[in-house]
Amino acid sequence: MKITILAVGTKMPRWVDEAYQDYAKRFGRDVTLELKEIKPEKRGGGVTAEKGIAAEHARLIAAIPPRSKLVVLDERGRNWTTMKLAEAMKDWLAGGDDLCFVIGGADGLSDELKARADTLLQLSALTMPHGMVRVLLAEQLYRALSILNNHPYHRE
Repeated sequence: MKITILAVGTKMPRWVDEAYQDYAKRFGRDVTLELKEIKPEKRGGGVTAEKGIAAEHARLIAAIPPRSKLVVLDERGRNWTTMKLAEAMKDWLAGGDDLCFVIGGADGLSDELKARADTLLQLSALTMPHGMVRVLLAEQLYRALSILNNHPYHRE
């Protein structure tokens, strides 16, 4: 299985890249994690939030791998526990599809992309910097897989 994270935003601080890579390298051969950065639309100069979201939407749609379950992170999405994420991962693994998680830009995501999602997932009710979301998502995906593999990383 391949898990792709599409994240609007580039040029993250070094600590974000290092922390993300630390978790990404923990995934084994059976499951790979790949981050694809999506160029954010510049704001100002007549570019409204709506126009920016539309431009980012087009870039995101073009980057979604074919035959992927689409999980969109949204503040109004389902608020799962780590155990529920692990259960969903088990089902997704059994289905044989790849996964694609989407992290939106500063102004959010288009309603069209949210409607297209197989799952809308709330990572946290807190507002977080986009770089932190990448790290937290990678860690939670690794944790969910470690639960499925009976690895002692996660403790109840």
